[in-house]
Amino acid sequence: MIASIPSATLLGVTGQPVTVEVHSGVGVPGFQIVGSPDAACRESRDRVRAALLSSGLNWPNRRITVNLAPSGVRKAGAGLDLAIAIALLVADEQLPPETVERFAFVGELGLDGSLRGMPGVAPMVACRSDRIAVVPSDAFEQATAIGAVDVRCASNLVEVVSALAGAPWPDPPPRAVAGDDLPPPDLADVRGQPDARLALELAAAGGHHLLLVGPPGAGKTMLAQRLPGLLPALDPVAALEATMVYSAAGVPVPGGGVVRQPMFRAPHHSSSMIAIVGGGSTALRPGEASLAHGGVLFLDELGEFPAHVLDALRQPIEEGVVRVSRATSTATLPARFQMVAASNPCPCGGGAPGECECDVTARMKYFRRISGPFLDRFDLRVSVGAARVDDLLGREQGESTAVVRERVLAARDLAIGRAGKVNAALSADELEMYAPFDHAAESLVRREFEANRLTARGLHRVRRVARTIGDLTGAAETVGVDLLTVALQLRVPFAGSSRVRVA
Repeated sequence: MIASIPSATLLGVTGQPVTVEVHSGVGVPGFQIVGSPDAACRESRDRVRAALLSSGLNWPNRRITVNLAPSGVRKAGAGLDLAIAIALLVADEQLPPETVERFAFVGELGLDGSLRGMPGVAPMVACRSDRIAVVPSDAFEQATAIGAVDVRCASNLVEVVSALAGAPWPDPPPRAVAGDDLPPPDLADVRGQPDARLALELAAAGGHHLLLVGPPGAGKTMLAQRLPGLLPALDPVAALEATMVYSAAGVPVPGGGVVRQPMFRAPHHSSSMIAIVGGGSTALRPGEASLAHGGVLFLDELGEFPAHVLDALRQPIEEGVVRVSRATSTATLPARFQMVAASNPCPCGGGAPGECECDVTARMKYFRRISGPFLDRFDLRVSVGAARVDDLLGREQGESTAVVRERVLAARDLAIGRAGKVNAALSADELEMYAPFDHAAESLVRREFEANRLTARGLHRVRRVARTIGDLTGAAETVGVDLLTVALQLRVPFAGSSRVRVA
């Protein structure tokens, strides 16, 4: 007899429908899986057999062939275990075919018949929205986070078989009650650093990428950690995409359910390219760039990251996606993040003028780790000087996150109301429309180009920053020389060690 059971597999962050076909016939007893399974998928034979026997169900002593259709899609992981087990029971006439017609099954089986969750439940259930999805109980909240999808859950194979035979489905587990969210780090904790604080506010208001260069202990990491608290909650589309990414990566969502607040991801500089960008040899999994989708990707100690890893981020920065191609599959992973990076000005960390211990060769070698095209992607490049002792010992605090966030949200609302997007996303044509130069600003741009201090990409980025400064200060719609001057001052060369004063 032949049985067909709907299921799904994961490709990148997208669920791919799979039909599990099982043929049980005469011949030498055996079990074979075809249809491009990976190693974990082929091992389902032993898991399914042990689960059936542990659950008091019969293992058919027949020739069994399992086909995972379509055969051209690589099947990865153990998420097809439950579908294979149900198809096997139907093919062996232990379950009537009509009892499974409305269902799709996703889940891993334990040797004792228990059902276990696995990465990617949300996108796999989403691609089977035409069916009632049956998932492990511990994956129920993740499966229902995507919206209006009919989902049933069970904790073991016996419960599934009993429910298909007419017994009521087990009640879903109680939703995890998220505790009170810890407040984000407050910007008031940062003492002094007016230039860097201004740059952080501009980055939040316009969605600009930010590079902080300064000696150790200047507060670069503190500033970066406070950026998510200035950003608004994710819109429904970005929240759904981020939730799919976290589900596919198997990373728990804080508080469970849907990703609603911008995430802060800070990978270590020893991370591999696959860990940062995403991919893999068989299962194409999202990396840190995708996990930061809708949030902040913070690269601390920028000069210590491998050059090829940093250059691999250039395309996601521009397009907002990562395209991973392998011999048998291709995946597009969302990766629209806001990048913040921190770096020392030289290998020894710099410090006060005249205290650098690095020679010219060491400094140049350190700078060459970061390519010019990658640096050109940063809208804001700011020198962060060592904190002054009066600022550290004084009792006066700077503006809090709540105060700055109000200005940021007002500026973002102004930009979105004007162009439908934040200023960092404006195209060249939109810049001509929403951020035109006056005559004095054009003359300044011409001088910068003639001095080889700007590229075409750099001009667009400086122009976007100038538009954001105007939105924060209530300046006219025209970008004048005053706004442009401040934007240029906030784009210092990476090799510069002197602190920039912004009026």
